[in-house]
Amino acid sequence: MTTSAILVMNGPNLSRLGKREPHIYGTETLEVINEGIAVAFPEVRFGFFQSEDEGSLIEKLFEIEDEGEWSGVVLNAGALTHYSIALRDAISSIKVPVVEVHLSNVHKREEFRHKSVISAVCVGVIAGFGVQSYHLGVRALLG
Repeated sequence: MTTSAILVMNGPNLSRLGKREPHIYGTETLEVINEGIAVAFPEVRFGFFQSEDEGSLIEKLFEIEDEGEWSGVVLNAGALTHYSIALRDAISSIKVPVVEVHLSNVHKREEFRHKSVISAVCVGVIAGFGVQSYHLGVRALLG
């Protein structure tokens, strides 16, 4: 699949990257991560969206589906990964492929983080590679 426009979406608490538990999530801010993605893939048009609100993430997914301009989504849903059936249903209702990403290896962490309710409706899951998880998500969409 040739992808020319990818939306990188981040959910709750990811606005705190660089400050929140740097021993788990690293010291780079979300802004620095986004800049690094854009620099690493100059041939791709990126959009970046972050919200602490589940409803805003769902509305954004519907918006990109309706716009028809986006060919893929790299999504770090944060804690919503583990319990948001509403986000799962939104992903399953759109045709735009979504890759689930996580900075940390969620399977080496607390038990509640081991289950993702969105994985089954995403085209793939990448976890545990730090900032490179986002880059690997983009590569997956580029084919």
